[in-house]
Amino acid sequence: MAHDVDRREAPHTLDEPAPRTLGVLDQGAFWGNLGVSLLGFSGALAVLAPSGVPQLSFLAAVTACVVGTVLGSVMVGIAAIPGARTGAPSMMLLRGLFGTRLSYLPTVLNILQLVGWGTFELLVIAQGAEAIFGGGPQWLYIVVAGVITTALTLRPLGALRLLRRYVSIAVIIAMLYFFVQLLRHPLPELHDGSWQGFWPGADAALAVAVSWLPVASDYSRHSRSATGAFTAATVGYSITQIACYLLGLLGLALVGGDADRAFDPLLAVPLGVVFFAVLVIREVDQSFADTYSTAVSIQNLRPSTDRRVLSLVVGVVTTLLALTLDIAQFANFLLLIGSVFVPMFGVLAVDYFVHARRRSWDLSAQAPSRWGMLAAWLLGFAVFQLVNPGELGWWTQLWTDVREAIGFTAPIWMSASLSSFLVAAVAAGAIGAVTRR
Repeated sequence: MAHDVDRREAPHTLDEPAPRTLGVLDQGAFWGNLGVSLLGFSGALAVLAPSGVPQLSFLAAVTACVVGTVLGSVMVGIAAIPGARTGAPSMMLLRGLFGTRLSYLPTVLNILQLVGWGTFELLVIAQGAEAIFGGGPQWLYIVVAGVITTALTLRPLGALRLLRRYVSIAVIIAMLYFFVQLLRHPLPELHDGSWQGFWPGADAALAVAVSWLPVASDYSRHSRSATGAFTAATVGYSITQIACYLLGLLGLALVGGDADRAFDPLLAVPLGVVFFAVLVIREVDQSFADTYSTAVSIQNLRPSTDRRVLSLVVGVVTTLLALTLDIAQFANFLLLIGSVFVPMFGVLAVDYFVHARRRSWDLSAQAPSRWGMLAAWLLGFAVFQLVNPGELGWWTQLWTDVREAIGFTAPIWMSASLSSFLVAAVAAGAIGAVTRR
């Protein structure tokens, strides 16, 4: 009977309780696989050479990667705790933070970003397949990846167990093999560069990790314990993202920092194509997470809708978008949306772990609006944009003008993610204390 219980699947609607079947290894394998990404090999350049600052030394870049990843992973681990305690997915948890109606705003933003990133991941998988086969029909690679992605979302807990038993082992072997091969080349000069851009570099690694904040509880709601959920997300993700970025830094050193050739060092080693194919196939878990979490996020708007139907619809939509959309032009918009969730987590952490001890966490459809928490979130978001307004045309110019108007210049050491998180957390603490009185 215990064997049958362990294989229960995620509920079809939010009206049903979530089974607690996932142990630390199941979740650790899931988060560990999410920490490895084909985007990480070229994304390491954002750590090594952040925009607007001198290029970091190799030692500084490695340190920035470790510090940023660990900080971001701890945030994701903490964000997983409420889901493990309540059994509620991430967007439904926001009913307790903002109230049901106000929770619809971040829910819609999350749906937009997850559909965008799901589309982006299908294109990344297609690019990886093209690198393996030396070209080929991109549309076919996208369709195959879309079909596999959608199939996994129909039985998500089974997919997580599949990752632990088979995919994780193959990924570990592939990563170790690439490390052995790349370390046969001379290491880059460790101190040739600067430490000036350390925090912008760390912020780049942190930003990738915290991009998973809005979905953490979608999976931890099935955890057997809150401690297991925190440990799996923090440790599993930290180890693999650091490893992925280190491989990326080593590879970039061999191609002169050319991000467009980030895959070349991996494909050039003996059996490189075989082991790289493992990483390309593994990339499907990124698109799986995006697609499944989109369906669960939509359920915060329509709780009684079957998630399997929603997963099928979302899978078809992301596949069609990948076949028709120039996602490169959409990437900066996705990063902008992602920046709203870092200060939101600061508000959630303070309100849930401090203020909620004195009141119930209302997840009902009648949860009242809490405008004070919304104000704390928006204040933190404004701080993020003042420090790092991104690269989105008129939006960037708007916040540049605001900075000039108030005479603010962000110091080179200032982290947009950490600053917005701290400001939002402090504001939530102050507003919560006042409203409680």
